[in-house]
Amino acid sequence: MDAVIDTIPQLIKDIEQLENLKAEKENERLALESTNKKLKYRLKFLKEASANASKMNAFDTQECSLINIHVILINYFSKAIKTAYPNLEDFGQPAVTAGSKFADYQCNASMQICKLLKAKGENVSPNAVAKRVVECLEKCDIIEKVDVSGPGFINVWLGRNKLRDILQFILDNGLKAKPTVNKQKIVIDFSSPNVAKEMHVGHLRSTIIGDSLSRVFEFIGHDVLRLNHIGDWGTQFGMLIALLQDKFPNYKTESPPINDLQQFYKQSKVLFDSDPEFKKRAYDCVVKLQSMSPDHVQAWKLICDVSRREFQKIYNRLNINIVERGESFYQSRMENLVKELEDKGFLENDEGRKIMWGPECSIPLTIVKSDGGFTYDTSDFAALKQRIEEEKADCILYITDAGQSTHFDTLKKCAIRANILDPSRVRMEFIGFGVVLGEDKKKFKTRSGETVRLVGLLDEGIKRARDKLIEKGRDKILTEEEMKQAETAVAYGCIKYADLCHNRSHEYVFSFDKMLEDRGNTAVYLLYALTRIRSIINNLGTHCENINQPISLDHEKEWKLAKTLLRFSEVLSKITEDFCLHHLCEYLYDVATTFNEFYDNCYCIEKSQTGEIIKVFTGRILLCKITAEYMNTGLNLLGINTVSRM
Repeated sequence: MDAVIDTIPQLIKDIEQLENLKAEKENERLALESTNKKLKYRLKFLKEASANASKMNAFDTQECSLINIHVILINYFSKAIKTAYPNLEDFGQPAVTAGSKFADYQCNASMQICKLLKAKGENVSPNAVAKRVVECLEKCDIIEKVDVSGPGFINVWLGRNKLRDILQFILDNGLKAKPTVNKQKIVIDFSSPNVAKEMHVGHLRSTIIGDSLSRVFEFIGHDVLRLNHIGDWGTQFGMLIALLQDKFPNYKTESPPINDLQQFYKQSKVLFDSDPEFKKRAYDCVVKLQSMSPDHVQAWKLICDVSRREFQKIYNRLNINIVERGESFYQSRMENLVKELEDKGFLENDEGRKIMWGPECSIPLTIVKSDGGFTYDTSDFAALKQRIEEEKADCILYITDAGQSTHFDTLKKCAIRANILDPSRVRMEFIGFGVVLGEDKKKFKTRSGETVRLVGLLDEGIKRARDKLIEKGRDKILTEEEMKQAETAVAYGCIKYADLCHNRSHEYVFSFDKMLEDRGNTAVYLLYALTRIRSIINNLGTHCENINQPISLDHEKEWKLAKTLLRFSEVLSKITEDFCLHHLCEYLYDVATTFNEFYDNCYCIEKSQTGEIIKVFTGRILLCKITAEYMNTGLNLLGINTVSRM
């Protein structure tokens, strides 16, 4: 016995070493995963660049209406570096940045090349490397000049004539993507409220982010299926129907209104947890519903219809298009999934439950409960299988709060283990977001501690927007119809923009006062900026017709505005990679502030002392029109309606 006891300290030490080793391996795994994501991001740019290699020297204006200058320059320098240093391996993507004080763009690859050459025994200065790369550059008609400065910085000046042609094409034809070569079927799962409950502020982020991502992918040219995976099936409906049998005798022919339904749901949950007899009746109702008993199915349909109408009121107000596909849709598919997983030996028994483990997962999926019922895990698994096999999805995005990350990570790993998901063919991504906070920096709730109802939030937004417009005296200028359009655009626009302008992974404080400010990065500022541009154009009347002048890009502020506008495609490319819409918000704010710089420094209209128009600088007016096109398109992608007067 003493000998056994003597070994205990060593065993404890061995266990600690194993735990430390496990932690180190986990850190290594996370680091590799992060590196892998970065490499994939870089590879995407290189693939895009490679695909454009044959079009490198000359660009068709129509093909370039959504030109990605950043990708073109990466390709431009990648090819020159390969020519200059053919034996240089693993160089990767050259660093190209915009907005240099010295040029339009700058390539800072020389230092990196020097380090790689030094490792091979070659000592060359960055300046010499840069000059050699420049010597190997081919001619490109969007580039006017390239030179080397300082310790090897390669400066790039863009060709104004070619970019003027591209902007002219957009002016004539509108801002739209060319037909995509690699069109994908993209399923976006968002919003997902529960039947018999009102939508609340917790549904706001998923709904807004999901809608805007759908708009971006649709704009690019992909086939997007917007899905609303509502909670319309399961034990809660047995509980609710059992209570309605006692409290609402007409439950077979009508449903209580949504407010009463929500209260009934809360009561039924209390009884289910405390009254064994009620619990037995609730389970009996679930069995009858799942076996399609006519009375129970009719009651369930009535409950769903009332909820659906309430959801649709919110979606109509926010201009959200979405296809409802609740958990009930997957009932037979869940049964088939369970059989398939059992037959393949993936399910384990755990105190009466049937569970499935994914590789390196801390928790399993509960596929069948001990009472034989299905769970959210089951319906999510069946939904994933249906989207892959029946919808033929190339990409599946789940827009939900960050707290669900473990669940979706487990789902993904289990689906891969079951050979249902092949990550090399289908991309599955969890798009998590932070919670909405109140101004007290705590989870956003009413003063009484209740969850904030979404319909109440929208009503409050309308009231505050109208008050703000009246405070600005707009009610004296706008017609009642224009006033209504303006207050709706401001109210819903500011709610959406306040959400989307933050990095989605972060929390944000919900504040109507800040949202409705007309200065800084807010929807109100952008809407005012756009209506101002439109009024400049509209006030010209006949002076703005049949303009045959070229777009003016000679003044430094004109050129700065043009370059800012042409970053649009680069911004969309970022969004398709990291699913963060604040990139588009920042872009639109840059456009608005850069336009103001341009307008303050460049006369567009010259008037007499009496206010009569003496001269119109038509090339600059065309730049105003193009700016309006970009801003209107960007705001529409964010789901924000614009108005002609405000």
